[in-house]
Amino acid sequence: MEKQEWNQGRLLQLSGRYWATCTLHAAVKLDIFTAIGEKQLSGEDIAQKLNVSKEGAGRLFNALTAMNLLEKKDNKFSNTHAGKTFLSKDSPKYIGYIITHHHHLVDSWSKLDQAVSTGEPVRARASHTSPEWRESFLMGMFNIAMSMAPLLADKIDLSERHHMLDLGGGPGTYAIHFCMKNPRLKATVYDLPTTRPFAEKTIEKFGLTDRIDFMDGNYVEEGIEGVYDVAWLSHILHGEGQKDCQRIIEKTVSALEPGGMIIAHDFILNNTMDGPLFPALFCLNMLLGTPAGQSYSEKQITDMLAKAGVKEIQRLSFQGPNDSGIITGVI
Repeated sequence: MEKQEWNQGRLLQLSGRYWATCTLHAAVKLDIFTAIGEKQLSGEDIAQKLNVSKEGAGRLFNALTAMNLLEKKDNKFSNTHAGKTFLSKDSPKYIGYIITHHHHLVDSWSKLDQAVSTGEPVRARASHTSPEWRESFLMGMFNIAMSMAPLLADKIDLSERHHMLDLGGGPGTYAIHFCMKNPRLKATVYDLPTTRPFAEKTIEKFGLTDRIDFMDGNYVEEGIEGVYDVAWLSHILHGEGQKDCQRIIEKTVSALEPGGMIIAHDFILNNTMDGPLFPALFCLNMLLGTPAGQSYSEKQITDMLAKAGVKEIQRLSFQGPNDSGIITGVI
């Protein structure tokens, strides 16, 4: 990303950008886009349907129109293509869960100065919060993975692999798509017990209950049962400090048979730790929500893999949204 040349106007625009963010969050929380659907409705009709204030709703609808998320004609509102495709629960491409998860993070981000001052997190981890928070987090990960997993299943050749360990796999989205791409592959999703209902529901939805199972456990504190020939670690290293990451990688390597493959997928910083932008900001997000989690550089990840005995380490020529990358190796 090119370096931004700042001036007064751009700084003020950045400072107030959360207004638009909060407008989007409110619209998703109130489920405005689903309520409108394919129709053209007056503001009063939508407000009545949602049981909200006509005055407040009218202001929100106008702001959403200014943001090009709604269209307004003859005092009636309808969804734009983006609103209908990504923000209505009736769409298979709905991303409202991850937006709701972002909304849940807003309060902690307003306390960033406190976290920087103390070096301590200011919010609980998603796995330790309310069912609503857990659902938005896990299904938000599903939202993101659904767009990424088919691409990665095509990118990474697992045609000769038989049993995948999806470590911290959440709803199992990646395991599902790798299995769909590779008919001989079976997978085990290893995650916390609170994740099981979401994973089993998702796996059943794709008709893969005979090939994907779920194993309860805490991969930081407990061992990994079973033997596998490929392990997928997607967005789990950033949640832990370096010592725990090293232990997680070593446990994973111990569960792999000779010739087994380990794949790490994460937001990867450059080796000077000052970019790209999203991994650098995400590192702050980990400060806000974890005791020791952070974004890691390519060198840090490859060094941890090498220390665990992994060989043939390479970074794939893949750059995902928000600068996620993939590093692989074999044992």
